[in-house]
Amino acid sequence: MKKIIDQALVREANLSLVLRNIHNEAPLSRARLAVMTELNKSTVSSLVEDLLARGLIHEIGMDSIGTGRPATLLEINPKAGGIIGVELGVDFVAVALMDFVGKVIWRHKEKADPFEEQTKTIKQTLDLVDEAIARCSDSKLRLLGLGLAAPGTVDVQEGVMVFSPNLRWHNVPLRKIFSEHTGLKVFIENDANAAGVAEHLFGVMRQAKDFIFIYAGVGVGGGLFLNGKLYRGHNGYAGEIGHIPTMAGGTGELCLCGNPGCWETTANQGAVIRRVEAGLKNGHSSLVSKLMVEKSESSPSVELIKQAADAGDEVALESFWEVGRAMGQGIAGIVNIFNPEKVVIGGTLSTASNYMLPAVQEVVSQRALNDVLRKTEVISSVFGDDASLFGAVAIVVEEIMWNPSSVERR
Repeated sequence: MKKIIDQALVREANLSLVLRNIHNEAPLSRARLAVMTELNKSTVSSLVEDLLARGLIHEIGMDSIGTGRPATLLEINPKAGGIIGVELGVDFVAVALMDFVGKVIWRHKEKADPFEEQTKTIKQTLDLVDEAIARCSDSKLRLLGLGLAAPGTVDVQEGVMVFSPNLRWHNVPLRKIFSEHTGLKVFIENDANAAGVAEHLFGVMRQAKDFIFIYAGVGVGGGLFLNGKLYRGHNGYAGEIGHIPTMAGGTGELCLCGNPGCWETTANQGAVIRRVEAGLKNGHSSLVSKLMVEKSESSPSVELIKQAADAGDEVALESFWEVGRAMGQGIAGIVNIFNPEKVVIGGTLSTASNYMLPAVQEVVSQRALNDVLRKTEVISSVFGDDASLFGAVAIVVEEIMWNPSSVERR
């Protein structure tokens, strides 16, 4: 029995190896896969046939370059199935239906009140999930699973949101709630970790082994990719970089986690808004005031402040610059600890990357310890404000990449 189990594990590992190589390097021939994986050709052919039967890859034509017999090329099959991604934000919920390579088929985002009852926000989200399921049926795609990105510490194994400081939710069994409602395989992940997975699978970090993803919105979180894998720490809660204490002696603004002086209080979207509000209160002339009146808003939003910055507004530009510097202080420390190839910033504040990244890079170049670390590049995520939504889909794709036989043969 043990031998049979071992053989099944070896085959699954080899299936994953072939699938991941196709994902990273496609288009590839069977012969090329044999070279890359160091498996014999007959084994590769058997594994490829298995992946074709499951619909995870497809043949796309012939490679006629060079001498010899043309080879059939393989790539990931976008129509392998649909995946539902759910981003549970602090002040919004977003749901998307995407194909197996992360192309959006349908999506919807709604405002949500963080002070509302938990059950109301969950129902609002489930209603959107129901619509995504209907859209998938209309698209004639099988559903491969649902991924949910949540703002806070997440027990990935149990599928429970342990604690979300910004939502004030404790021990919410999200996997159970969503799986019972949909009948789907459900995977839960911290929003920053999920966004990092999206960048690694679909974005600019596909070939990188060491990078840090920073999600900057209402809070600040981190996805740590070290040696090609997401680092979770001892209990699975690594990456809560927004709660690094940056003010000595317990000073600084009180964070929603209950501690004073957390880094995210100076480097999140609230910090930008507070700086603008302080400028207006001090009598500085700003386009922000006019835009607030035009849009009937009682307080400025990041979107509105960016609109003012685009028009050259000094209050808006200075606010982004100063928060960018505060962000750079924390990133310099992270660079000193981890020595990443790159730091990628996503989330709401990444929409203002044109104004913030120069300030971030300036501080990193000043505060990193040596010439090598000072040259660490800080870039904006290709997914911008949608990084965690794509991440919710990416965690399902990642699970399938590691366990291809979890997808039934067609």
